[in-house]
Amino acid sequence: MSDAPATAKSASDLTQPVGPEAARSDWALRLRVNSEYVAIPLLAIAIAAALFALFLLAIGKSPVDFVSYIWRGGFGTAFSFQNTLQRSAPLILTALAVAIPARIGLIMIGGEGALVLGGFAAAVLAIPMIGVLPPLVALPLMAAMAMIVGGFWVGVAGFLRYARGVNETISSLLLTYIGIAIMNFFVEGALRDLSNPNKPSTRPLGDAYMVGKIPGTDVHWGFAFGILLCILLYLLLERTTFGFAARVTGGNYRAALAQGLPVGKLIVACSCIAGACAGLAGFFEVAAIQGRANASLAAGYGFTGILVSFLARHNPLVIPPVAILFGGIVAAGGLIQRRMGLPDATVQVLEGLIFVVLLTSETLYGRFSIFKPPAARDRP
Repeated sequence: MSDAPATAKSASDLTQPVGPEAARSDWALRLRVNSEYVAIPLLAIAIAAALFALFLLAIGKSPVDFVSYIWRGGFGTAFSFQNTLQRSAPLILTALAVAIPARIGLIMIGGEGALVLGGFAAAVLAIPMIGVLPPLVALPLMAAMAMIVGGFWVGVAGFLRYARGVNETISSLLLTYIGIAIMNFFVEGALRDLSNPNKPSTRPLGDAYMVGKIPGTDVHWGFAFGILLCILLYLLLERTTFGFAARVTGGNYRAALAQGLPVGKLIVACSCIAGACAGLAGFFEVAAIQGRANASLAAGYGFTGILVSFLARHNPLVIPPVAILFGGIVAAGGLIQRRMGLPDATVQVLEGLIFVVLLTSETLYGRFSIFKPPAARDRP
């Protein structure tokens, strides 16, 4: 019988790095694995850009000029960059409307409808308050109403998914068109401002009831609230029991049920949070940009937010820089139209190509050995 103590280390244990070396090795391993989630989206963007360049060449336009105008119209000057930040505000909020349900395994694309209805509800609530309540009271009430209506609208799709098994992607998309139709019905009918015959809209809010700019900039407060929400929702998903339960449910629905997690409440809660974010975007579009509710609320921010969320891998902290990138592309659309003689839909063609290539690139994850740990690469 051996006299060696039971706690003695084997030869293989003695060869393992310890202390700072082990920490550096672990950090390098995690960096190798996680870099896949950066490299593949960048590859998708590069492929989409190459395809779009071929499209421009086919119609006799210069890809170099297109990139130049994107830079000049979106980032080249202080004015254009602030315009980009302003346009990225609704993209941040509508991207959150996709990212939060995605953490629980849902693909919600109803942010556009929640934005439109949220902005419409805020404008309708403001009508009887103009001149009665001070702006410091009226504006928070309008924001709360927009979030409640948006949260309810997307929450309906979440409830249908859990209670009746209705596909949330289809139901949220259909609810979007229903929401836009409801807004148009009232704006063109009972709530139309008759003093504005050119474009159907509700009564204007007035300058006193508009959201101001961030001091020292021409960017409204919606951008700052979007950044703050990204941080808060990241902490909610990553540092709370609610977030842990949502990730477990998203990873394995049946296992979550077997563990006794309130799956139904989690699905509806995540859907309502998502809708509230999109509804808040609608509030800022009304109270900071339009000054009233009209058809301009349906500007496509909710659909572009889908692309932003997927490109950010549904990570709230990555959403802002991606939203700024696409905000710059949207902001440069007018300059491209004037200088290159291209229609507004050109930017949408680029966004569509990026989305299609990005979805296709999902099949590449786990296929490159360079991103795998050494042990996984050696495994047959």
